[in-house]
Amino acid sequence: MARSGLAAAARVAHWADTALSPGRGGTHSDGQGTLSDATAERAAGDLGLTVAQVRADWDTARLAGLVEVHGDSARPGWRLRAWDRDDSAVLRGWVALFDAWSLAHPEPDHLEHGAVADVVSALPQVLSFLQLSAGPVPVEQLLDLLEQRVTELRTERCEIAYGPQPEPVVAPASTPAAVEDTLLAPLLDWALHALTSVGALTCGDGQATLTPLGSWAVWVKLEQICVAAQSPAGNIEQAAEDMLRGCAQLRPNAARDEYRAWLAARPVGSAVTELLGAARGDDALLRGLAFEALRVVGAPAEPDVHAVVDEPTLRPYALLWLAEHDGVDPEDAHEVLTREEATWLWVDTAAAVADHGEAPMLVRHLESALQPTVPALLTEVRAVGHPRTVQVLVALAAAHPDPALAKAVRRAAFQVHTGGS
Repeated sequence: MARSGLAAAARVAHWADTALSPGRGGTHSDGQGTLSDATAERAAGDLGLTVAQVRADWDTARLAGLVEVHGDSARPGWRLRAWDRDDSAVLRGWVALFDAWSLAHPEPDHLEHGAVADVVSALPQVLSFLQLSAGPVPVEQLLDLLEQRVTELRTERCEIAYGPQPEPVVAPASTPAAVEDTLLAPLLDWALHALTSVGALTCGDGQATLTPLGSWAVWVKLEQICVAAQSPAGNIEQAAEDMLRGCAQLRPNAARDEYRAWLAARPVGSAVTELLGAARGDDALLRGLAFEALRVVGAPAEPDVHAVVDEPTLRPYALLWLAEHDGVDPEDAHEVLTREEATWLWVDTAAAVADHGEAPMLVRHLESALQPTVPALLTEVRAVGHPRTVQVLVALAAAHPDPALAKAVRRAAFQVHTGGS
């Protein structure tokens, strides 16, 4: 269902990838994410669509992450690259569209903005009720539920004027509800139509029903809320650095569960900023763990990871993250690094092991080096200028059981320390 629902958007995105790639003489978006008139007309002619259809499909492609706008141009998103081989990428694209339902079908201009915001905030509870009902629900019943939730939201905000209040005017018992219904009915109608337009609902005969895809999406959201409420290791309220330290001793799967819970409890943008801040610190272990957590974030972290590629401390980690994000097999991702970058990363990882691991782990770390011999490794390690080189070499010399090799490593540490060759 997700693949068929996004097929038209994928078609336009594939067209743009082919027709507008550099060197093909195409035009790009207007820098705001919308197609220029010339490009939209060209796409309509090539695809046999109207300009309005092209623009609608392009907007859907953007919301689903099939195309991404960077600066003054648009480029294919990772979900489009993985479209034919990865069903999970298609599902993620649809969930992104589902999350953006209010953008996919904007509210009419005459609706009051504050009321629209209240309805958007209240809709998750309405959708949860639909999911639990597992069948058609009368729109009137949904309107009652929406009214209750909006009232709760406004009460929580204490939207009561300060100062002396005028005497209440006695009105017929039915008036308040009637006024509220009058205000919320068109908003609910808009919301239901918007969710129908993205494939989450079907509406008819005064009833609304979640589609199987919509029911699955709501279930996923409820599961995320439960995960956030039950942080496996209790780090959900910690700052990024403390959360990562708390995950250092966990097994990979348990750590990923903790990352998901931590991420679910805060806005993506601020979470990514926190993680990158932790990665910039002196603790190499936290640097590696921060990028593991960013792998859980996925596509929303891409612009921020791109932005740190020129920071020497983060560059190798960022390049590996971006390569894996673009679909490169994790086992082959290291090929995107230069020899110098790979050696720098080897030293940084060794620093993490020296600070937090055991001596045998540091000895085994030698096996992961690209260099075929220890002398070649030491030569290149001295050249990369990692700030922890001396400490790493001293720790390795102390841990290695081979006296001759340990002596060579100590000599290399001394040469780095004194600036000799």
